[in-house]
Amino acid sequence: MCIRDRAFCQYPVCGPSRASMLNGLYPESTGVLDNKADIRQTRPGTVSMPQHFKDNGYWTGGVGKVFHTPRHNPGEVAWNESHFFANDELPVVAAARKKFEEENGSVELPKNRKAWRELSKKTAAKLDAQTPPGYGRSGLTDEQHKDGKNARTVAGWLREKPNGKKPFFIACGIQKPHVPFLAPSKYFDLYPLDQIVYSPDKPDLWDSIPRGALNGRFKEFGFELGKEDDALRREYMQAYHACISFVDAQLKLVMDALKESGQLENTVVILTSDHGYHLGDHFLWGKVSLFDIGAKVPFMIRVPGLTKPGTESQAMVELIDIYPTLVQLTGLERPAHLQGSSLRPLLDHPERLGRKNYAYSVVKRGEKMGYTLRNQKWRYGKWHDGEELYNLTNDPEEKVNLASRENLDHRLGEFRRVLKIRRTQAVSRRK
Repeated sequence: MCIRDRAFCQYPVCGPSRASMLNGLYPESTGVLDNKADIRQTRPGTVSMPQHFKDNGYWTGGVGKVFHTPRHNPGEVAWNESHFFANDELPVVAAARKKFEEENGSVELPKNRKAWRELSKKTAAKLDAQTPPGYGRSGLTDEQHKDGKNARTVAGWLREKPNGKKPFFIACGIQKPHVPFLAPSKYFDLYPLDQIVYSPDKPDLWDSIPRGALNGRFKEFGFELGKEDDALRREYMQAYHACISFVDAQLKLVMDALKESGQLENTVVILTSDHGYHLGDHFLWGKVSLFDIGAKVPFMIRVPGLTKPGTESQAMVELIDIYPTLVQLTGLERPAHLQGSSLRPLLDHPERLGRKNYAYSVVKRGEKMGYTLRNQKWRYGKWHDGEELYNLTNDPEEKVNLASRENLDHRLGEFRRVLKIRRTQAVSRRK
């Protein structure tokens, strides 16, 4: 079953979103409001989703980016087996290394390490940097990429069954399409630059939108607010979509292994992401945005005996709903701290709209917070310097801010009241 355009993260940044999703708590309750914070310090004793399954007799395995970084990974308390992989050496770096070693000797020699480190970083920058984001054809095969290794490791677990007779909980943390937008060449060939399609925004778009809603990451991508760079935008979009197709191919390996191992019909599968992403719309690039495209996530769930192929649901879903859903489906005791709602009632009745009327997401702007509420037809945003209101039926891309319209005062009043309640609920289980 696919949640059709109604699934949302609770904080559109990797670390806070993952802490929220994996612990079933709103960000204000986790205390994780940036990529540095660790819930083990901000909310000690909180039992994460993989730990809860391990504590209840499951074999647990995780690969790649599940928790935000290896530093945030809880280790043996949550996992029976956990791995973090790196890409193989890029061909452009290998060529530079060969030339360097011919002239200077091994890069492992103490006298060469600093110089090689600097040259290696410079050589890989256009492809492999975080800022400005690298992008392009990696020159590697699928299996040489870290995500190729992630998928193949999980496929191996499914076939080899290291869990023995135990049930399993496996998380396959695919990193792409995170920057740098790096993928094998064949996936770039699927998206010729002259066939990239997008809708340019009007230069004055931000005249009616609170500046608090703005994220300045677009500057690091090489863009200016209110100005379009067609050639650069096409290159980034091509690379992003190449990464998506690369990911699709890796996920197919996992699903094929699940089927071939004979476990497809007794395994719950969820596919989602930690946040959305801007590719130039609103002149924005990257994440840290509460626009629909920043907070919305893909969400598909397959539950044998309950969901049917091709079904869609319009229910409002939050990522904190995953933990209670899996707990109920597996018959485990629900941890008392969870703030999400189980999606079980929707699975065999996708026509239902579920228990939630609103999805709630937040983000920090310096020391201030931004908030958004999303229901079936409207999105409301609250910032330190103003408000947003979009009629998503008439304006699905959120280009016309209606917050100043007097005839919509009643709508704004409703959202303000609900936001006050949701903010209180979001911190109700802080300790």
